[in-house]
Parts: sequence; structure tokens; C-alpha cells
Amino acid sequence: MTRILITSAIPYINGIKHLGNLVGSQLPADLYARYQRARGAEVLFLCATDEHGTPAELAAAKAGKPVAEYCAEMWQVQKDLSDGFRLSFDRFGRSSSPQNHALTQHFAGRLDAAGLIEEREETQIYSHADHRFLPDRYIEGTCPNCGYDRARGDQCENCTKQLDPTDLIDPRSAISGSTDLEERRTKHLYLRQSAMRDRLRDWIDSKTDWPVLTTSIARKWLDDGAGLQDRGITRDLDWGVPVRKGTEPWPGMEGKVFYVWFDAPIEYIACAAEWADANGLPDAEWERWWRTDKGAQDVRYVQFMGKDNVPFHTLSFPVTIMGANFDGAEPWKLVDYIKAFNYLTYDGGQFSTSQGRGVFMDQALSILPADYWRWWLLSHSPESSDTEFTWDNFQSSVNKDLADVLGNFVSRVTKFCRSKFGEAVPDGGPFGPAEAALIADLQTRLAAYQRAMDAIEIRKAAAELRAIWVAGNEYLQAAAPWTAIKTDPDRAAAIVRMALNLIRLYAVLSAPFIPDAADRLTAALRTDRDWPDDLHAALARLEPGHSFDVPENLFDKITDDQAAEWAERFAGNRG
Repeated sequence: MTRILITSAIPYINGIKHLGNLVGSQLPADLYARYQRARGAEVLFLCATDEHGTPAELAAAKAGKPVAEYCAEMWQVQKDLSDGFRLSFDRFGRSSSPQNHALTQHFAGRLDAAGLIEEREETQIYSHADHRFLPDRYIEGTCPNCGYDRARGDQCENCTKQLDPTDLIDPRSAISGSTDLEERRTKHLYLRQSAMRDRLRDWIDSKTDWPVLTTSIARKWLDDGAGLQDRGITRDLDWGVPVRKGTEPWPGMEGKVFYVWFDAPIEYIACAAEWADANGLPDAEWERWWRTDKGAQDVRYVQFMGKDNVPFHTLSFPVTIMGANFDGAEPWKLVDYIKAFNYLTYDGGQFSTSQGRGVFMDQALSILPADYWRWWLLSHSPESSDTEFTWDNFQSSVNKDLADVLGNFVSRVTKFCRSKFGEAVPDGGPFGPAEAALIADLQTRLAAYQRAMDAIEIRKAAAELRAIWVAGNEYLQAAAPWTAIKTDPDRAAAIVRMALNLIRLYAVLSAPFIPDAADRLTAALRTDRDWPDDLHAALARLEPGHSFDVPENLFDKITDDQAAEWAERFAGNRG
């Protein structure tokens, strides 16, 4: 059996995420997980909340709560929203878990033994107004590379160039806006990424099947300026994983924690340990996914993320994984494929959590069920370029694709059958040339759909799925059972029998995209949902006499008034 490990970039704990975050990692990962499970693969799909660092501390302070309490509450909020969007994680974990603390400290000890960690005295920015050292992300200024005036101290969001806070022009505190900043000396641990540059380059060059977006960003970080830089992996903060070498103290690092970008990717592994513990499984069960000496050599590991996360997953995290195996004793699983996404923009601007611009996950579910959003976001996935969300486009896509093409087909077929033959599959005569032509067309389209899904070409897969829906509508319109019933009831019955089996096929193929609708169709048809490896057999699965229920309207159309109201309500302010 094929075994596939899937991780999506873990979201920060502070605040509810917007649709751009959703489509940039978690939603396409869920699509792929659902598809692979449907094809019979053994899948482990992991995600978690990223709970450490200054963002969590500041958000907790703003909420007037201890940071641990705040993180626990926000984990539940994010878990409930992921459930609302039907994200089928096998485990939605927490980077603050004991498992992640232990593994992060373990990896640090291994990397130190490998000679890949170095203690350095450095200059960091201290804010007098905030009475604290400012982590890189909480220093803003103008990027010296592209001139973007809201660049962060670790990376420019606009051009993706890696930065140090001291590189910024006119730096200011992102917390208070204060420019009363001072450079102070402090000691920190650095991950010697530069020592792994050649090995990383060879590894990335070997990934000839990766998306250009992924490899181009990785190579840019390898080659820009002086090339890949060493990275600080500790911070002067209270909330995080305490700096230790495994279970031993780290002299000189008392009171410090590991940098969130060091411990967060390790949570992918820790999340598997959390999954095993939660299900009463031995360590061997999660290790068979992550250790190539314990079974993971047969695993295909696929990561999903927005393009801003690519450098850390193609460079920093692989350094951790490779470096920990310096003596061959710990062969951890490296990623096999990284699916990176461009940005989803919102009606002429950018989605932004910090600026409160765009539709957020809780708001989306408050006005429409998850399938409406899943279909639009996936069928407009920002793969080759940025994609813009507009209410006109959303309305048009939902109404034409979901209501008119899929929903109308289901309604016409089931209601016609009930009125003419009752709520059971009719027998009628044998299938003829029209059905043979339909099946031949569907064979071609199904193969194209599967190729696109296997290649994680999401927009192409959505287009193929829609074409499969359209093929059924065209068949029904041409076969016209409402006309045939007048002169040849057996022929009309055969057409309806084929159409009902098409609905079952649609439920199977559509489930990765629109799982709730697929569940409703499966329940209404009183059937199962196995993958159509034999299309002829699949289109004869509902035999004559098989009873069914006529489902309620599958999708409601979005009215002009609704679209106008929502456009006004969500015009870039969270409120």
C-alpha cells in the first residue's frame, strides 16, 4: 500500500486566519489527503498551531490572559474552524506540546554534536518604549533591496529577501511604532546553514519535478549576495522551548528559548508523536513515518505552503534534518515534494491579518457552508501566479459550477425519476451508443483528472472535474428522457439509470473538493463511495430496484443582493 505523509504550514496562534492563509497551505493539503485516501493510500495528514514567540506573548497580553491559557483557547478556535472547513487532519497538534519541546531540544543537541551550532555575540535591537528586545519580525522599516516600507527584520514580504534588523532603513518597533531603539550586545546560538550550502544545493538540484516557484525561491536564497547565511536559533523571550542540549543544560543560554522558526518545523515530527500518544500507539508507529531506518523509506512526504514559507522548508528545516544525521545514527525523513503557492489577493488589495483586510475563516463560514468556499478557492488556487478574490467572480463560479452544472443535474435526474418511476433505480432497456460515447468521454476525462490530482495541479484538476459534470449534463440534454418516456419508456428508464449512476460517480470524484455535498449525495443514494478504477462497473453500481432519496437542493445560488451586501460588509475591515 502506498504511504503518504502530508503536512501543511502551521498557522500562528495569534488570531483567526483569512482565506489567503487557508488556500495557501491547509486546504490544498486536505484536497490531496482526501484524494489519496480515496485511492487507497495510507495517509498521515498533520498540522498544528505555531504557538511560540513574540506574536503569542503580545496577543495574550492584549487579551489580558496568561500566554499558555491564551494559546490553549486559540488552539480550540483554530481547531473548530478547521473542522468547519472539513480539514481532515489526522492530528491538529500544538508546537507547545511536550513532544515538541523534547524533540526540539534533542535536535539542538544533535546539531551541536555535529558542529553545526555556534555561540556568537551579536547586536540585537532593544526598544526602550517596549522594555524588551525586539525579535526580527517585530522590527519594521524600509527594505534596502526593493524599497518596500513595511519590510520585517527577518525577511521582506514584498521581495522575499532575507534580512537582519540592522539592514532596515528607518527601523521602528512594530509593537509600539517607536523609533527609540538601541543596539545591545547579547549571546545567541546560530545554526551554521552555510556549512551545508553545497549539500543543500545538490539536494535541491535533484528535485527536478518540484514546482518552479519552490526551487526558484530556494536557489535565490542560496545565491543572493554572499549566499546562504547562518541563522540565529535562540531569542531572549520568556515563552518558548527552553534552550537545552537534549536533557542537559546549555551553559550561557539560561533564560533563553529557541527561535520559533527553529522549533516550529520540528513540530511536524512532534505532531506525529502527539498523534501516536493520543491514539495509544507505540513510538514505532510515528517513527515509521519519520525515520528511514524504521519504515519511512517507503513514505512519500509532501509539504504544502505559501511562497513566503519556502526558504525555511527548503533550507533551514532540511539543515536540521540532515545535520542531525551527521553520524548516520538518525536518518530522518526529508521532504519529497514541496507544493508552494502564490498569494490570494482581495478585491484589488492584499489579504492581511495585521491590517484586517479580507474575509476571515470565521466570517466565511458565518455566511455560507464550507463547500462553497472550498470549491472557489481550490478551483482558483494561486499556483502559477497570484489570484484575486472578487465577489462577482465568487458569485459567478458558485452559481454556474455548483448550482447550475452539478446541483441542477442532481435535481433534474432524481425528481424526474421519482415522478415517472418512483424512488428506485429503474430497469429499462440496455445501454446504447449514447452511453458508450459518454463512457468513452468519461474514461478520457477521468484519466486527466487523476493525472492532475496525482501531480497536485489543483486548478487543472478542478477544471477536469467540472468537465466531467458538464459531460453528464450534455448527455442528459441530448438523451432527453422526458421526451423518450412518451414513446419508449424502457429507453427513458435506461437513461435515468445511467444518470443516477453518474450522480454516484460525481459524489466519489467530487468528495476531495466538496466533501459535504458528496456525503449528502452518498447518503441520498444509499450507497458507498469507492474509487472508480473500473468505470464501466462504477456506472452500473446502482442496480435496478436500488432505492434512493431525493436530496434537498444541493447548492443555493448567490443573489445579486447578497453579493453586494457581502462586498460592502467585508470591504477590507475586520471591524
